[in-house]
Amino acid sequence: MKKFTSVSDVENLQHIINKALQIKENPLSEPEKGKGKTIGLVFLNSSLRTRLSSQIAAQNLGLNVLTLNAAQEAWNLEFADGAVMNGDTVEHIKDAIEVLNQYCDIIAVRCFAGMKSKEDDVNESILSQFEQHAKVPVISLESATRHPLQSLADCITITENWKEERKPKVVLTWAPHIKPIAHAVGNSFAEWMQEMDVDFVIANPEGYDLDKNFTKDVKVIHNQEEALKDADFIYVKNWSSFDDYAKMPEVKDNWMLTNEKLENTNQAKVMHCLPVRRNVELSDEVMDGENSIIYQQAKNRIFSAQDVFSEILDELNS
Repeated sequence: MKKFTSVSDVENLQHIINKALQIKENPLSEPEKGKGKTIGLVFLNSSLRTRLSSQIAAQNLGLNVLTLNAAQEAWNLEFADGAVMNGDTVEHIKDAIEVLNQYCDIIAVRCFAGMKSKEDDVNESILSQFEQHAKVPVISLESATRHPLQSLADCITITENWKEERKPKVVLTWAPHIKPIAHAVGNSFAEWMQEMDVDFVIANPEGYDLDKNFTKDVKVIHNQEEALKDADFIYVKNWSSFDDYAKMPEVKDNWMLTNEKLENTNQAKVMHCLPVRRNVELSDEVMDGENSIIYQQAKNRIFSAQDVFSEILDELNS
């Protein structure tokens, strides 16, 4: 693995899922693997699980960890090519990346969608610059369109919770929110589920279909009750409109997940990437109930990160 920004960077998904589960059994099995190497964790946006899980994963491998909260602690960055920097921006992203090249053996970056320009977000205006200018492997800690480490953790979580011979039915269901939310988690989960041996459907209201570049031929159902019928796993997540970009078309039906809605399922396990707006996206009774595997899912963020870091180190050490 030379970089990690999407499922397309994974040669064998089942192999890395199995490896992650092995790592989970013994997280300190490779304590010297990253010895003498440095990973730079660059956060252009806030983080809890991604930051902490990445730090733990790197330390488990013996990596030296540099963490930069770039939006708060670094110079104001300029991202536009050819910019005349006579305003508030002090350092161009190209220069910052070149300095990171001198300090780091791996660069991992988190950069949310700006939610202002559909073109900029779809074209990954920030992550693409890291991929272009970095001379070391780049790992996405979430970008404008994808959240691959989260999706790998999701795959790990589904795998360890499914022991039957038949394919599980997995439903990604839209949930309400108080503000426009980006598409990265939904897009990414849709891509990864298409590589898994599952029966996958998406449920969302009219006007909230995700980008077809990610969902492709996945069945999209605009009736939540119909979609949830006989589900084995339910992934709850909000996103704003893609067609009417970053807008929130009115939704009259109640899409918050409740225990009553779970009665229509196959005792479905409930997932969410966190943070969650309780009693908006899903109810307290679901969040704290026996069907929830949300905290297990969060813990698996450590092992998805450690899995990817280990694969990248294999490439560097070869």
